Amino acid sequence: MSDSGYDGHAQLGTFLPPVPLPRRMWAGSRLNFHAPIKIGANARRHSSVRSVKHKSGRSGDLVFVTVVHEVIEDRTLCVSEEQDIVYRALPSPDAPIPTPKQAPQFSNFLRAIHPDPVLLFRYSALTFNGHRIHYDHPFFTSTEGYDGRVVHGPLLATLMTDLLRRHYPNADVAQFEFRALAPVFDTQCFTVHGSFLQDHKIELWIARDDGALAMQGTATIKSDAQ
Repeated sequence: MSDSGYDGHAQLGTFLPPVPLPRRMWAGSRLNFHAPIKIGANARRHSSVRSVKHKSGRSGDLVFVTVVHEVIEDRTLCVSEEQDIVYRALPSPDAPIPTPKQAPQFSNFLRAIHPDPVLLFRYSALTFNGHRIHYDHPFFTSTEGYDGRVVHGPLLATLMTDLLRRHYPNADVAQFEFRALAPVFDTQCFTVHGSFLQDHKIELWIARDDGALAMQGTATIKSDAQ
């Protein structure tokens, strides 16, 4: 507990750099699946900070931190992932709310999700995620200025790959990348969508109940599902 920051995450300045901006958001990831991980085998994960970049946008100062994770079994690289984490200042009460981009109207397959506190709690427990925006009502409303519990970005990404698996259970995914575009809260339903692209690619996205595009991603499969 002594290693936890005010927001429930690990304190900055240990593994992650001491960014002077308090608000943390998951911006996106790029995953490559090189080899299968065998059940029961010993594996290790190697993590490193690849880059730290400062930018100024319409919403103020932003710091983007890119973290690289590699899962290695014996001497075989099985999974590699680049994570983009963005840090921002706390919101101003009179700051205008940006208008999100609207999600595509048509898809080849979809699934409706009704988020609730239990779903968010179980995913936090599964991933050992103590970020208070997912469960602490005074924190996510008063400190962060959100309208409800924030649905985890990785949970949305997990649901996108789960939609792919539901429709193509035999698909061998080689790459998966996603980008978060707008927050999703447990106060509204959302839908997970998928559409076919060329070259064994499937476009996946999350649409909020108000039509906003919350997350967008692309999965590349090694061969078509039978």
